[in-house]
Amino acid sequence: MPAISRRAFLSSAYLSVALLSAQGGITALAGPALAARGPRRPRVYTRSEWQADPPESKAEVLDRAPDRLVVHHTATANTGPADLEAAFRLSRSIQRYHMRHNGWEDIGEQFTVSRGGYVMEGRNRSLPAAEAGRHVLGAQVADHNDHTLGIETEGTYTSCLPPARQLAALTSLLAWLCDAYGLDPQVAVIGHRDLNRTACPGDRLYAYLPQLRADVTRRLGGRTPRRPGAAPPRLALPGGPGEGTALVGDLPFEHGPAVGPHDLTRHPRVL
Repeated sequence: MPAISRRAFLSSAYLSVALLSAQGGITALAGPALAARGPRRPRVYTRSEWQADPPESKAEVLDRAPDRLVVHHTATANTGPADLEAAFRLSRSIQRYHMRHNGWEDIGEQFTVSRGGYVMEGRNRSLPAAEAGRHVLGAQVADHNDHTLGIETEGTYTSCLPPARQLAALTSLLAWLCDAYGLDPQVAVIGHRDLNRTACPGDRLYAYLPQLRADVTRRLGGRTPRRPGAAPPRLALPGGPGEGTALVGDLPFEHGPAVGPHDLTRHPRVL
């Protein structure tokens, strides 16, 4: 059998690739390899980009992953500008409220998603901690801050759903976080009212959570999480999760209990 020159071999290989591509074979072969990489991190605007005020102290970074990703709403208007600068103003307003009104060390939650679909880093050190698979202690779910990560969703969703672009950004952020932390979205993605007595994140957004979990699962490509879902958390404020739906309140940024006795006893620096 005659020897095949290197040029002839490469030419035949190129032709085979072209034929596979024309028949859709390349997509079939490349798909699993691409899916194995996991979802890409969405564009997250850092604290320096939205011009955050300096925190009173550095956030505490715990050498472990959170086991719950908690969806909140901000109890603010569903109207008004939705551009990037409006998103930055939102983060600055929340931080001012949390620090000046609540007396906290910094903004409470780890991430915020604006109505325009922009994702902002919240509490200081949150983004690098998530990229390293670690957890920044925040102030967003009373008595559960040491194992939950909070995502503020701009708006009030008691009677309407977030805009499509906001839901798309929320889905992308949750998919990246589930992949980064090895979490099963069917277990990890919850609403604030699952842990505290509050109307947050609103009846409509809360009812949408099963669809949100399904969308995040699809983004993950059906991959099995590296860690199994943890057992349900052990603490809750009096009344227990799911009992009643106490009103959020008529002030912006008041989405319900954010700091409890457990936080103050074991992690005083949450404030």
